[in-house]
This record gives sequence, C-alpha cells and structure tokens, in this order.
Amino acid sequence: MHRLTRIAAALAASLALIASTQPVEAQAQAPARAQDPVPVQAEAATPVEANGQLSVCGVRLCNKNGKQIQLRGMSTHGLQWYYQCLNTASLNALATDWKADVLRISMYIQEDGYETNPRLFTDRVHNLIEQATSRGLYAIVDWHMLDPGDPAYNLSRAKTFFTEIAQRHNAKTNVLYEIANEPNGVSWSAIRSYAHQIIPVIRQYDPDAPILVGTRAWSSLGVSDDATESEVVNNPVNATNIMYTFHFYAASHGSAYLNALSRAADRIPMFVTEFGTQKASGDGSNNFTRAQQYLDLMAQKKISWVNWNYSDDERSGAVFKEGTCPNGTFTGTSRLKPAGVWVRDRIRTPDDF
Repeated sequence: MHRLTRIAAALAASLALIASTQPVEAQAQAPARAQDPVPVQAEAATPVEANGQLSVCGVRLCNKNGKQIQLRGMSTHGLQWYYQCLNTASLNALATDWKADVLRISMYIQEDGYETNPRLFTDRVHNLIEQATSRGLYAIVDWHMLDPGDPAYNLSRAKTFFTEIAQRHNAKTNVLYEIANEPNGVSWSAIRSYAHQIIPVIRQYDPDAPILVGTRAWSSLGVSDDATESEVVNNPVNATNIMYTFHFYAASHGSAYLNALSRAADRIPMFVTEFGTQKASGDGSNNFTRAQQYLDLMAQKKISWVNWNYSDDERSGAVFKEGTCPNGTFTGTSRLKPAGVWVRDRIRTPDDF
C-alpha cells in the first residue's frame, strides 16, 4: 500500500474510533441541532392590527370580529398650545411604553385654535392621524368646541373640516370622529339637530367609522344641568354606528354622574372621551378612589375611555411635569405627575381583546 494511502486509511480509522466512543444520544441529536431554525419571537399585534375596523354593535364598541372591546388611551391638550408635546419620542412612548390603544387629537376651535388658521390646524390633525396610524393606534378626531357652547355656532367650519378629514382618511380603519366636544348652554334637541347635519357630511366619504356625539351640559348626559340620560335614551340621534360621549372629573363629579353613566351604558352606546382624576378645571388634588370607581364600572361595561391630558401643562391633570416637552424623558415615571403615574399604570394593564 502506498505510504500516503496508508496514512489516509489510518486517519479514517482513528476518526471512526473517536466517533464510536461518543454517546449514542449525542450522535443522534447533533444533526437535528444543526438543522433546527433559530426561534423568532413574534411581535405583539398593535391595537389596530388586533381589532381592525371598529363598529357599534348593540350598546357596545366591537372589533372586526364582532367582539366587544374597550379602548384606553390619552387625549392631547390643545394643538395651539402643546403641539410640541406630540413628537416622535412622546408618541412612541404612548404606543410602546404606555401601551395605549387610542390617541384623542384635541383641536380647539376657538381660544386661538382652528378659527385663527384653519389650514395650519387641519394639517396638524392630518399629521397626528398619520402618526397614530403608523404606530397602530386608533385616532379620535376631536372637534373641541367649548366656548361658545352651541355647536351650531361652528356648523359651517365643522362641515369644511370634517369633509377634508373624511375625504383624506376614509380608507383607514383606525379613525373615529368626535363631532362636538362639550356642548353647553343648549338643549339636547339642538345638539341632536347639529348631529343630523354633520353626520351625513362624514358619511358621504367615510361610511364605516364610528361617530361620537357630545351630550348636553359639557358631555355629562345633562347631569350638570340637573337633567338625566333619559333625554338621549328617549330621543336618540337618527343615525347608525354612533356613540354618545360622557366626560367626568373625579374630584368634582360624584355618584350622580357615575350612576347616570352606568344606567345610560345599558341603553345606549357610551364612550368616555375625556376624564380626569382632579376637579373639572383639570387642576387641584386627585381623587383616585372615585376615579377608580369609574374605571371599574367602565371595565365591567366595556366603556372605552380617554384621559385628559398628554402634555406638560402646569395643572395637575397634565401627566408630565412642567418643562418635559419637547425633549422628554417620556418613558417610565421619572417625569410624571401623580395623575400621570396613576393613569399610565392603568393603561398598561393587559387589554381584554
């Protein structure tokens, strides 16, 4: 045998001997390990990926599969004052650290808002709808009329605004329209008449999105005017896929308001598009005990809610400490006021989708 051939043969024999001394289990597993794919952790679905186009089913908000759901999130402050709080870092934090489902885009009409520069403020709303969409959040377009309290005062402006918004965003599945923030000083019949004029404007371009209708006396179902929810229950808006809004501030609004919301939610679709843990002014001490009673009720009855407000305003109801915007930090709790710590914790609890 040739010398090189003998060496090769001896080497092969040695390798065979080494292999035969390894445990059978190791020999059997080695090829399988080599072929196993590297495990990939699937990312959790965003709220919009999980739920898709929302609709009103009975007296509840339902997802694309007809399942009753509850959205929880934050409202901006006025876009004329605190737009700097709505940047890439803060909106990323809202979506991923706070784990919110929904952003309410609060565009004031008066108070140096929309009426002073319709193009500027409409574009800001467009931008924030896109920002919410890119993060898989639902977006409530809040026509934040407040003073004067008659929504008819801004009827022409509202038609112009909602026509453009609905035309541009009708293909999206994450937009909801809040057509009158807090009507006040007017009757329910006047609010209902306004709704009958604005809803068709939106429906002309967006037939599927839920529309949220404000109620009498600062969206208190009339309770702040010593009325009850019965005026809405007995004379609802003549339209489909709509919900009625309710606002409360826990340090100002006690059991009469809580009970009205509870009764109404069994009869008509309700959405709490604004609440705070302090006084109705958005300031003062927090009543977390009363606020938790509201949250427990809303969880029980699947009432979606949005907290006021995602800014660094000096009032106690703004979640961030003064001076936080625009540079942060927005994640964690180091820059949060007590109300911010409280509401962030409750938004972060797992969704029941």
